[in-house]
Order: sequence, then C-alpha cells, then structure tokens
Amino acid sequence: MAQVQRMSRLMIKTLRDDPADAETLSHKLLVRAGYVRRNAAGIWSWLPLGKKVLDNISHVVREEMDAIGAQEVLLPALLPKEPYEASGRWEEYGDLLFRLKDRKGGDYLLGPTHEEIFTQTVKDQCTSYKDLPVMLYQIQTKYRDEARPRSGVLRGREFQMKDSYSFDTTDEGLAHSYALHRAAYIKIFERLGLDHRIVSAVSGAMGGSASEEFLAPAAAGEDTFADCPNCDYAANTEAVTFALAPVDGSAHGAVEELDTPDTPTIETLAAHLGVPASATLKNLLVKVDGEIVPAAVGVPGHREVDLGKLGEHLAPAVVELVTAEDFVGRDDLVRGYVGPQGLEKVRYLADPRVAPGTSWVTGANKEGKHARNVVAGRDFEVDQYLDVVVVEEGDPCPKCGTGLTLDRAIEIGHIFQLGRKYADTFQLDVLGQQGKPVRVTMGSYGIGVSRAVAALTEQTADDKGLCWPREIAPADVHVVAAGKALQTELALEVSEKLNAAGLRVLVDDRPGVSPGVKFTDSELIGVPKILVAGRRSADGVLELKDRRTGEREELTVDEAIARLTADLA
Repeated sequence: MAQVQRMSRLMIKTLRDDPADAETLSHKLLVRAGYVRRNAAGIWSWLPLGKKVLDNISHVVREEMDAIGAQEVLLPALLPKEPYEASGRWEEYGDLLFRLKDRKGGDYLLGPTHEEIFTQTVKDQCTSYKDLPVMLYQIQTKYRDEARPRSGVLRGREFQMKDSYSFDTTDEGLAHSYALHRAAYIKIFERLGLDHRIVSAVSGAMGGSASEEFLAPAAAGEDTFADCPNCDYAANTEAVTFALAPVDGSAHGAVEELDTPDTPTIETLAAHLGVPASATLKNLLVKVDGEIVPAAVGVPGHREVDLGKLGEHLAPAVVELVTAEDFVGRDDLVRGYVGPQGLEKVRYLADPRVAPGTSWVTGANKEGKHARNVVAGRDFEVDQYLDVVVVEEGDPCPKCGTGLTLDRAIEIGHIFQLGRKYADTFQLDVLGQQGKPVRVTMGSYGIGVSRAVAALTEQTADDKGLCWPREIAPADVHVVAAGKALQTELALEVSEKLNAAGLRVLVDDRPGVSPGVKFTDSELIGVPKILVAGRRSADGVLELKDRRTGEREELTVDEAIARLTADLA
C-alpha cells in the first residue's frame, strides 16, 4: 500500500506567476504547480508529482498493450550508426538526429525511434513462421534535436514515448496487428480522458503505406487537421487530397501574349489585368538536393504551396525554394514571369486543380510578359500531379464534397503499416510453412507519453489550475489542513483512514502556510477531490469539494470516507 504523501515532506514549490517564457497553458501550469522543471531548451526534469502522472499514463498504456498480447522489452537509447545508415535514415533525419562519437571515433546516435533495432532483434530471435506473429513494445526516452523546442514538454528534445512493433508473415496478419493496436489506442485515450480524433496521415520518414494519427484537439496544437461536418472523413492537412477532374478545353482560344510590365507577383498581375487571382497560374521553382531548378510546381494563383507536403512527396530528397542568386546565369528562367509552356529541362509538377483542359493566365518566360489562354494538356504537360496546396477552410471533402473545417490539435499517437521496408533492408526472413524463406511484414505504433501529460493539461485545466482525470492524477484526494493544530491532527487522521481504504492521498500539512495559499495550491495541483479540515474540525466535520465542478458539501469523517471510497471506486 502506498504511503500518504505529506506536503510538509514533499519536494514541491508552487509559483503564483507564470514563467516568463511560457506561451501555452500546459507549460505555465505544469511549472507553476511544481510538476516539471526546465533544465535547458527542450530538456525537462519530472518532479515527484509530475513523475506520478507520467507513471500513471505509462501504467494505462502498459495494461492495454499487454491486453492485446504485446510483450514489453527495453532497447538501448544509445545506438550505432550502421543500422540507420543501412535504412537511409542517418541522412534522412538530417539535423534532427543527436549524433556523437565514442573515444575510438565510432559513430552513434540517440534514438529518435527504433524500427531498425527492433527489426534486427526479431531477425536474431525469430527464425520460423512458428515464432510469429509477435508484437513488442517499450516505454523509453527518445531524442530529437528540435530546432525550436517550445511549449514546455509538448515539443522537447528529450521525451517519453511508447513505441511498439508488429511482425507478421502475411499482409492479412499485418492488417490484424494494426487493427489490434488501433483498438488498444482508442481504449488508452478513453481511459486517459483525452478527447481525440483519428485522422488519415502521411508516413514521412517512418516509411510504409497506411498511416493514421490520433490527435487531441487543443488551441496549443501544432498540427492542423481537416474534419468533415457531413461524414466521417478526417485527415491531417498534409494527407488531404483533391480529385483530379479533367475538363473540356476545346473552347479556349489560342495563347495570347500580354504586356504586363512590373507585375512579378500574382497580386500585381491580377490587379493589372483585372482578373481574380484564381484565374492565374503560380509557378514555384524549387531546388531538390541542392540542384538548381530541376522542378517547378504549378498551383492556382490564389493558393499557397505547402512545402511540407511537397517535401513528403519528394522525400528523401531535400526541397528548398530558389533564391534570387539562383537566377543568375539562367537566361531561360525569368524571375516573376515563369510559365510552364516552353520550359526545358524542368520537371513540371502541379496540383490536381491544374487539371487537363483548364485555362490560365501565367508567365510568358519573358521580362514584363504574361500569356493568356494557356491550357493544361494542350500548351504544356504536367509530369506529375501532387496534392501540394495549403488546405483551406471550405475545401471540398474528398469523400462527400462538403466543405471541410480546420482545427488545431496535438499529435498524441501515430500508427503505421510499414510493410516490408525495414525487413527488406535487413533481410528479415523466417522459414515458412512450405520450407521456403518468407519476408516478414511490419507495423509501427507510437504514443507520446510525456506529450499526453501536456495534452491532458490543455484539454482539462481551467482558470484555477490543473484538473486531472482520476486515473491519471497524482492522488485521488487532496486533504487540506486549514492551519490550526486541531485541523492538522484531523487532516492527518482522515488521510490515514482514506489510505487504509485504498485511496491515494495527498495531504497539505505544511506548517506556517496560510489557509489561502493552501486552498489556492489545492486547485492549482488539480487532484479530483479536495477534503478540507477547516472551521468545523472540532465537530469532526469536513468540507468535500469536487475540483472540476466546484460543488461542496459538509460531511463527517465516516461520511467523507464512505463517499470518497464510493465515488472513486
């Protein structure tokens, strides 16, 4: 049985004011309530109350992972370079990797994720189809060298994560393992009290095919997702698609060259010609892996290119915008007047809105000149259609056509059907039923454990402080001794009785601290129930307060114990 947590002995320092560098609610409250402490940018210490919350989330995750038959392991965080070099991610991760050398000059990294190492582990341990399927997981510290760590524990350079991996001999087996994890994640987030959405996503550097994110809607979220109010469609904006719909372009006239001096931007061009920006074609020149202008991206003039989407489509290549210096010595490229017609040695990519048969006003590849009636499929060809525009409110739902809504959210989980990408890299085969080698197929599944603490804070806190769901809170009840010796004696007595009844108890028995400070701290710390030994302590009467609703009632000691035991059973 756990001991009563006495605040007179607990290492906790609450703050009245928000930290100067805090922007998000979770950053402010977790620091003010004494749950975490900043050591450096993106590096945090978990103090006693914070560690309890972190452990409670891990406990829920473990229970649900164990329930689907996954087995817990612990792999190293310090990893050799070679497996990541073999998969290509030593380069793909770029500056996000923490890289280091040992005293002998060997290259190592601090693990951002463990697909390579789990694949090698299973290759060593499993040799027959009889050894599969197997699902393995760990809860471990991960590392990513974020360029701008911010928002407290929401975006750190060191963080706690549950990552699990499934290994099957068939695609049907992978689909089953994926479904098991998906169902387990729903149970986990429901138990944590997290409002969440499951959305279609892109795989990114993880690789693989099918991919879904679990997002917790919150104003502090760094992800934007699209939601359809008419059907069940939801997707990360990077995964939203637009259907290619060719039109009949036979009625459009011949290409007409126009004098358009001093109109290098869409805005100046539209104003000069008196046409909407949507009638113009924007052509964005990009460098791929440092090569000058091997690609141009065409989108309607009133839309912006989502460089994140473009990067995902062209990964693992690195995509950069061209600069003014890149036009020097390139007479074939006229800055501000580029059009797709007549472009040579340039791969032309376009958004599906630039469909065959659509007509545009675009650059004429001459200084001060644009062209009208430039028709896709007649006057220029698109080498590849890619969904690359920034998704906007009201864009059509890919499923039913209704206008989409956009919301901010925090990514709390991500599941992938990796397929055989890593199995191919490491030649992960087992002996099949027919006596021949069978290539294993994999899934990868992550939950941000420390990030879930911040997400819960963002969703559940109020203007007084933290407000934890019971299963995650550092205690079931926060007993407050208003100050006098009799009140402290009663508070400690009832705390021991509650503890004996199986409840987790935090008691504020700090001497010399005013009742006002204790009451404020009890609301800031956010335990679900607050029990006060106050003015009627001499009569053996306590005040019970619900932290979320604010409802209060006076109860005797026996009544309070019975009520709390029943309420929190």
